Amino acid sequence: MSEPEPADLSIYDRLHWSDEQLTELLASGAQRRELQAYFGHADYERLAGLARFRAVHRGRAPRPRVYVIPGILGSELGIPRPAPWPPDLLWLDAIDIIRGRLTELGLDAPRGVVPLGVLPTTYLPLRLELEAAGCDVVMHAYDWRRSILDAGHELGERLAADPAPAIHVVAHSMGGLVARAALRHAGGARIARLITVATPHRGALAPLQALRGTYPVVRRLAALDLRHDAGQLAHEVFSTFPSLYEMLPPAGAMGELDLFDPSSWPAGQPAPDPDLLRAARALTAGLAPLDARCVAIVGVGQRTVIGVEREQEEFRYAVSGAGDGTVPASSAAATGIDHYYFRCEHSELTRSGTVARALLDLIARGATGRLQRSSALAHQPAISVTDADLRRVYNDKVDWHALSPEARRIYLQRLNEPPPQYLRRAARRGR
Repeated sequence: MSEPEPADLSIYDRLHWSDEQLTELLASGAQRRELQAYFGHADYERLAGLARFRAVHRGRAPRPRVYVIPGILGSELGIPRPAPWPPDLLWLDAIDIIRGRLTELGLDAPRGVVPLGVLPTTYLPLRLELEAAGCDVVMHAYDWRRSILDAGHELGERLAADPAPAIHVVAHSMGGLVARAALRHAGGARIARLITVATPHRGALAPLQALRGTYPVVRRLAALDLRHDAGQLAHEVFSTFPSLYEMLPPAGAMGELDLFDPSSWPAGQPAPDPDLLRAARALTAGLAPLDARCVAIVGVGQRTVIGVEREQEEFRYAVSGAGDGTVPASSAAATGIDHYYFRCEHSELTRSGTVARALLDLIARGATGRLQRSSALAHQPAISVTDADLRRVYNDKVDWHALSPEARRIYLQRLNEPPPQYLRRAARRGR
């Protein structure tokens, strides 16, 4: 006798398909209405066209093996259910967020949450662009809550077991640090080329804000959550992730504070876990240095937190256009390797056709003319914003049921949209 339908089965659970299933549905036109609502009409047409082209041209010639490593929040997480039911998707399931279930992602919560695949809205466009051009793509989902070093060891073991003669890695955001950790593993020797896209090689301040409950993503998630506010989510969920602490910038990179020292942080809640802060110092020693195999793509032109200082019991942030909205250009453009600039938002970089074609150039010959080698946008005047400023926004709960399907899709896709405080103009010199 089959299991009865779970009482908490959501529409997002029902729409959970593997990458291969999604590609087949897009190529065949099946589930068209549902997928148009999920991706949006324009993206659906683009993805369906790529899926059909991939189906016709796949297997015609030797295909380079390319691993795509997503960033933090880039893998779906959830709890498996007995067949024939889909898994209980927690990230990213808006219905479960509304019900207050994000707290089940805290690493202090009961176990059972596992990676379920790569987030399709962010990474399926890149996969299909690469496959339509003849690449054999492996999407490497992992648990982004855990230590980057643990995730890197897991990736290294997978690479070591891969029989392909050569492996290329395209790593987005934190995924680039995971790939660098994998380079320390014996399997890392299999990597012919590593292309990091918006990777915080020298850290970022988005993790700090997530731990403070002032990061736009955390505040917009809290606006959906009917049971928790941003401070509670920061304390109960995000402060339990070792990966966030490991991505904090070292002293001198984005200010003089030693953010791995608990005494550098303002008093009060939400507060970082002091043990996780201290342990995060070990990341640097666990990452392989960047070498001739490595190339970086850097997003610019988006309002990005590029510096921080302590002001009594608050953090004060410097915000400019010198980054992709999440990672400062100074961190993504790692010294000692080739890097390219593109005006684009952090999560949109993997959805960009221009970036995908540049990646194909870099995989084939190690260089591309599609992106800029330098950018004035990497050096912009900054404005100043405090934690208190950021706590004034996104405090009202969202009436999810009153939103149209399109408005819901856009809300989830734009969780990291800059808050209004970031859009103020920098004061002119001499005023």
